[in-house]
Amino acid sequence: MEWSAGAVARMLGISPTTLRTWDRRYGLGPSTRQEGKHRRYNDEDLARLRRMLELTGSGVAPASAAASLVPPGALIPSGDADLDFEAAADRLDAAQMRRVAVGLIARHGVVHTWDSVLMPFLVELGERVSSTAAGVDVEHVASGTISDAMRVSGVAVGTPSVLLACAPDEQHSLPLDVLAAALAEKNCVSRNLGARVPAAALTSAVGRLEPRVVFVWAHDRVYAEQVPLAELAGVSVLVGGPGWDGMSLPEGAERARTLATAVETILNRI
Repeated sequence: MEWSAGAVARMLGISPTTLRTWDRRYGLGPSTRQEGKHRRYNDEDLARLRRMLELTGSGVAPASAAASLVPPGALIPSGDADLDFEAAADRLDAAQMRRVAVGLIARHGVVHTWDSVLMPFLVELGERVSSTAAGVDVEHVASGTISDAMRVSGVAVGTPSVLLACAPDEQHSLPLDVLAAALAEKNCVSRNLGARVPAAALTSAVGRLEPRVVFVWAHDRVYAEQVPLAELAGVSVLVGGPGWDGMSLPEGAERARTLATAVETILNRI
C-alpha cells in the first residue's frame, strides 16, 4: 500500500511538520512518486519511520537513529572511512561522525570497526591530549557519538543473559556500550548498568536479574579493587580493562583482554 504524508503522520501520531523535517534533514521521506502527484510513503518507508520513533523514544538522538535507518551505501559519501571519521571529529561534526560509525558497523560489524578504526582513533587522540593538552573537546564529542552509534547499531530484544557494569567510581563506560553492541550482533541480550556502579548495586542487580555472565570494566586498579568479586559466587564473571593488571582473580573469574575475546567467552558461557 501507499500513503500520503498526512495519512502517515496520523498513523504514527506525529505532526506533519516532524515528518517533513525527518524527510529534509535525514532523508527519511517517501520513496515513490506518481506522475503529477506528491510522493507517497510505502510499507518500507513506514517501517523505517516506526523504527525511528522507537529509537528516539528510547533516548537515541534523532541524527543517530536516522543514520541507522538510511541504506548503508548512502551513509558515507566518499573517502576512506577512518579519514572521514577523523575529519568529522576535527570539525566537531557529531552527526557525520555518527553516520560514519554506523555505516562502518553496518558493513563490517562492531568488532572490526572498533579494532580497526574507532579504538585506534581514540588511542591516538588520547596520546595527543596527554602530550599537548589539546583535543579534550574532540575526545568528549567523539566518545559520546561513538556510544550513540553503538546503542543504535546494537539492539537485541529479550531477557538479558549478560550483565555489564563499570567498577565503582569508574566513569569510562564506552567499552560497555561497544561490548553490548557486539553481543547484540550475535543476538545476545545484555543489560548495561553503565558508569560508577556501587558494589551493593551490582550484587543487587545480579540477584534480581540472575544473569549467566557478569562483565565488569575498570581502567584503574583503584576502581577494580572495589568490585565485590567474592560476593558474585555462582555467577560466571568476566573482567576487562587495564585496571585489572597484576590483580589475582577468584576462582570462576576470568579476564578478557580484547573485545573479540570478551564476546567469544561470553557466548561460550551462556
